[in-house]
Amino acid sequence: MPFQPYPLCDRWKTPLSESHEIIFIIHNKDTFFNNATRSRIVHHILQRIKYEEGKNKIGLNRLLTNGSYEAAFPLHEGSYRSKNSIRTHGAVNHRHLLYECWASWGVWYKYQPLDLVRRYFGEKIGLYFAWLGWYTGMLFPAAFIGLFVFLYGVITLDHCQVSKEVCQATDIIMCPVCDKYCPFMRLSDSCVYAKVTHLFDNGATVFFAVFMAVWATVFLEFWKRRRAVIAYDWDLIDWEEEEEEIRPQFEAKYSKKERMNPISGKPEPYQAFADKCSRLIVSASGIFFMICVVIAAVFGIVIYRVVTVSTFAAFKWALIRNNSQVATTGTAVCINFCIIMLLNLYEKVALLLTNLEQPRTESEWENSFTLKMFLFQFVNLNKPHHPGPRTELSECHPSGCLIDLCMQMGIIMVLKQTWNNFMELGYPLIQNWWTRRKVRQEHGPERKISFPQWEKDYTLQPMNAYGLFDEYLEMILQFGFTTIFVAAFPLAPLLALLNNIIEIRLDAYKFVTQWRRPLASRAKDIGIWYGILEGIGILSVITNAFVIAITSDFIPRLVYAYKYGPCAGQGEAGQKCMVGYVNASLSVFRISDFENRSEYRDYRDPPHSLVPYGYTLQFWHVLAARLAFIIVFEHLVFCIKHLISYLIPDLPKDLRDRMRREKYLIQEMMYEAELERLQKERKERKKNGKAHHNEWP
Repeated sequence: MPFQPYPLCDRWKTPLSESHEIIFIIHNKDTFFNNATRSRIVHHILQRIKYEEGKNKIGLNRLLTNGSYEAAFPLHEGSYRSKNSIRTHGAVNHRHLLYECWASWGVWYKYQPLDLVRRYFGEKIGLYFAWLGWYTGMLFPAAFIGLFVFLYGVITLDHCQVSKEVCQATDIIMCPVCDKYCPFMRLSDSCVYAKVTHLFDNGATVFFAVFMAVWATVFLEFWKRRRAVIAYDWDLIDWEEEEEEIRPQFEAKYSKKERMNPISGKPEPYQAFADKCSRLIVSASGIFFMICVVIAAVFGIVIYRVVTVSTFAAFKWALIRNNSQVATTGTAVCINFCIIMLLNLYEKVALLLTNLEQPRTESEWENSFTLKMFLFQFVNLNKPHHPGPRTELSECHPSGCLIDLCMQMGIIMVLKQTWNNFMELGYPLIQNWWTRRKVRQEHGPERKISFPQWEKDYTLQPMNAYGLFDEYLEMILQFGFTTIFVAAFPLAPLLALLNNIIEIRLDAYKFVTQWRRPLASRAKDIGIWYGILEGIGILSVITNAFVIAITSDFIPRLVYAYKYGPCAGQGEAGQKCMVGYVNASLSVFRISDFENRSEYRDYRDPPHSLVPYGYTLQFWHVLAARLAFIIVFEHLVFCIKHLISYLIPDLPKDLRDRMRREKYLIQEMMYEAELERLQKERKERKKNGKAHHNEWP
């Protein structure tokens, strides 16, 4: 039998019309629509039904707002547990099937049943899990390459000339980091940190930064293709946003000002242009003020570091005194973590500013709130890693500046992801346990079995008032960690991958067992979050260019190897060319109160030169090389990103062919159905006309 790519017996989809009901395959009208669609239809009716005589006495939302009802939610399909095994007796209901095949921890290695998720929770939640699964799958190559970069540093550690010179520099005395209490230290005391720095700052770091910039573009471009396939399979290609109703808060505020809607022809509340502009200006000022507060916190952390280094250097405990800089970095990161956890303040400010703007519809409100919360939390989360406060070499650890940034990345990423996972699972479990406990105290344990489904679901936690905002925000911020400072912490994709494998099942468990069933909603894509992802991808190129050029020692080592090292002028840059690099990166400082001299990391002339402590020629060469690297790196990576975006089409070829064929077959079926109807009408007219002719006298 010849190959048929599109079998004629396949089912093609088109909007349901009562006049064309005959061409649809409807075995049972009661089950033709799935539960998610049926709940959406019921909600649509309840949103528009008039509950009392009056101009604005319409809709379920108004009854919820004024307190007439406590809650309104679709019901779960019974219990998610069963006494019998699903393998021998099958699933009791869709909720039980989702729990066994998706939300159970024992199936963490399996693909997600996205079609079942869509039928139970709706397209919007289904798209979130589809995107999360796609993002997690794309993290595998990034995590593998990042682990390879780290292992490359481990393998080449014994051959690293720089770390060898640091460990052998027992005769080089480094200047104290503060005036009174900080002691002099030998450069060899930084041996461990020099080796740790090489694990992350090695020759493969630049390659990995370029790879991650390209990876971000490939991830987004292939997600567009994946989203197109999902949208086609879920009938979302030609779906348009339903006409949104005006928010009750907007109606209450501007009920006295009305104008005629040109589309519906009905009067509706109206916000004057001057009033809207003034509110937007106040809101933008509030956003600017909060961002300034975050920036001020950066300088506060810098001052804290300076004071704490002196304090730790005066400690009686030798372990703290000898590692004052590392202890300072660790405590500063913990303080940053505590500040980051104070997200309720940012949420309240964003909520206040969004309500102050008085958005007209729910989608406008959601987009405005999403943008504010993302800006606040993104700046707040990434402010500790900004390399700006440590561009002076003398302020860095003798082993380099990158070790501090790497420590901050690792601590913040691990602590934040652990805390988020604990709160996502622990908080609903504790709340639901407490609610069930109160119910048992009120009604007794014997009534537990007799509860109806709506009462069982009422004891569960309601879904977040902002929908999927918190779920997306957590992953988008993680995406920023994975791409923006990946040059300083190549293990970030691996940590993100391990977290996301847990996150998928954690979110699934939460939706199926701990939350009330959310209202099924439709959506074509992930909304404003895609634009945010593109912005992060662009920012990551710029940030990694500065991290490699300024924070790491990659450029100074190249300049030394090609210009000042033993291989100068020979076009080589191997480890043998790095002999003497440590001495070349140190400057001498005269200590008048002591017989010996001390040294510090910088490129300055000695105190006995014509211009004491002036910048050396090597400093200007390094600075020029850093600026040149930033320009070349950014332009090269941006060109690669745009080329990839141009070469990868948004729609797969097979999907385009399927869409064209479906359109053709639908037209043919419509034509045949209409032709069949006309032929029947013609036969009936002929029959009626012939009968009428026979009766004519």
